[in-house]
Amino acid sequence: MGAIVYGVSKDSVNSHEKFVTKYNLSLPLLSDVDKTVCEAYGVLKEKLNFGKTYLGVVRTTFVIARDGKIAEIYSKVKVPGHAQMVLDFVNKM
Repeated sequence: MGAIVYGVSKDSVNSHEKFVTKYNLSLPLLSDVDKTVCEAYGVLKEKLNFGKTYLGVVRTTFVIARDGKIAEIYSKVKVPGHAQMVLDFVNKM
């Protein structure tokens, strides 16, 4: 289909290497430790955990069209079924 998939998170390169090995991933994971990409895409949000607030990443998928424009955004992604949902969308592009 010509799609390219990247994973981006604020985790370190070392953390990504372990994750890729553990789950035998074939897609590239990009490390955004300074949160530049997370901030640019607006995925850093205030979260609540055990009564404490912190700034965390909201798992989000962006489908970027060939022209470089965002074609679709999936926010607060739940893993089960998500890949198929995105694949169906990309198939219709």
